[in-house]
Amino acid sequence: MINRPLVLTYLYLFIYILLSSGVILYNKWVLSPKYFNFPLPITLTMIHMGFSGAVAFFLVRVFKVVSPVKMTFEIYATCVIPISAFFASSLWFGNTAYLHISVAFIQMLKALMPVATFLMAVVCGTDKLRCDVFFNMLLVSVGVVVSSYGEIHFNVVGTVYQVTGIFAEALRLVLTQVLLQKKGLTLNPITSLYYIAPCSFVFLFVPWYLLEKPNMQVTQIQFNFWIFFSNALCALALNFSIFLVIGRTGAVTIRVAGVLKDWILIALSTVIFPESTITGLNIIGYAIALCGVLMYNYIKVKDVRASQLSSESIPERMDWKLEKRSSDIFTPNSNNGNGGSGSSDMNVDEEAPLLASRLSHSGRMQVGSHNK
Repeated sequence: MINRPLVLTYLYLFIYILLSSGVILYNKWVLSPKYFNFPLPITLTMIHMGFSGAVAFFLVRVFKVVSPVKMTFEIYATCVIPISAFFASSLWFGNTAYLHISVAFIQMLKALMPVATFLMAVVCGTDKLRCDVFFNMLLVSVGVVVSSYGEIHFNVVGTVYQVTGIFAEALRLVLTQVLLQKKGLTLNPITSLYYIAPCSFVFLFVPWYLLEKPNMQVTQIQFNFWIFFSNALCALALNFSIFLVIGRTGAVTIRVAGVLKDWILIALSTVIFPESTITGLNIIGYAIALCGVLMYNYIKVKDVRASQLSSESIPERMDWKLEKRSSDIFTPNSNNGNGGSGSSDMNVDEEAPLLASRLSHSGRMQVGSHNK
């Protein structure tokens, strides 16, 4: 007898890994001067944001698939705008890195994501400095340094762009927790796109006008509608696949899938892009960083399980509410049916704006049902 829910879960995980890897490889192919030769990362990101925002608008306003949330000017100005600004920055810097360094090395650098998120959370006061977590972060950092030292085609500019994008994304995740959750605002994936994508598009317009528009006027840039349409469609599909995965799995499964996706990406990139050479030192460094990430994930999951056990021991008549950090965990079923909030510390896909929705729930009681 086939376990249909289990089959569906693995199917959604497969689709997520496929789309996530595909979007990253597709972006590299489009941007790289050696292939499609469209070296305009801000323009490409604006296409993604414009397309996603337009689809979300039709789903919310025309087809009325979901209803918009109660959005006041104060919430928009103090929450959506700063979150969108850092999200736009993370996409801009992350996509620009494709012009300078290989996909394999980018994935290795992304092991720094938990480090960046933890540091930003400590700075913003949403997490506490702990010795066990600190040593894990130190191990991750050492692994990334070793991997960078072993990179044959090391490029300082590309590395700075990627690391800056990682820290911008980390700050966005922490701001989402601090700002949106304090307002009690709940965004599902569609409404997240509806509010954040247009705002991110506007923020990207300024650097685009200053940096890329002049180049577009003096150089011959090829524009193929079907290439960009399919690329934006893949990015949008990735967002929805993440939503499906979040709705059916837990934190451990998502984290393992993310690690598996990174290894697949590293292997595929060396086949599709022959210039992406991996050295033994690359692998050793990434393996060290991965050990730190896995231990960090284990600590986070263990913390959540301990919190859940303690919450179950509280008598129901007390009617207490156990508040959890958004960096903890998410469960398959949400009380409000919106499908998902998730962990701010997990590796995030840079082409997945819907990941913001995973952090927008209030994280009450059953850690509301987590990017990239």
